[in-house]
Amino acid sequence: MRPLTEDDVRAALANATPDELRVLSVPVELVLADWDHLDFWAAKDPRTRGRGYIVVELDGEPRGIVLRSSEGSSHARSAMCNLCHTMQPGDQVALFTARKAGEAGEHGDSVGTYICADLSCHETVRLAAPLAPSEIRASVDRRIDGTRSRVEAFVARVLETAGSRR
Repeated sequence: MRPLTEDDVRAALANATPDELRVLSVPVELVLADWDHLDFWAAKDPRTRGRGYIVVELDGEPRGIVLRSSEGSSHARSAMCNLCHTMQPGDQVALFTARKAGEAGEHGDSVGTYICADLSCHETVRLAAPLAPSEIRASVDRRIDGTRSRVEAFVARVLETAGSRR
């Protein structure tokens, strides 16, 4: 992924309201990111609880979305992140929603999915977890590619215009 600045992140957030852009606080990790090894950039807003951001390259351009995590906690023992397909303790996966971009978002349409609560999917797929007795581990490269394609698809769903809905 090409390196992003704070201005790049702001410009990429297609579903952000003017108020969200005004109060947006980009974490210091943006400056410290190892861009040569990132497939996408995801981070929690350090000042606004429950807000996060994902930026990916779609058609060679950075495109991003603002996310909101659900309030409350899960009582599930374990849960799976729908982006990195990693099983985690239930309190480490949260429902995130993103207001759709454009007119659909203005009418209240949103898209949601369960994501690692700290938005660390990029790192999580690179960790080697212990295997259960009959479990087969997918190659790390396949997990990385799958995560990237699911993140891109999620962002693309949020960016769909109301006119393209079926």
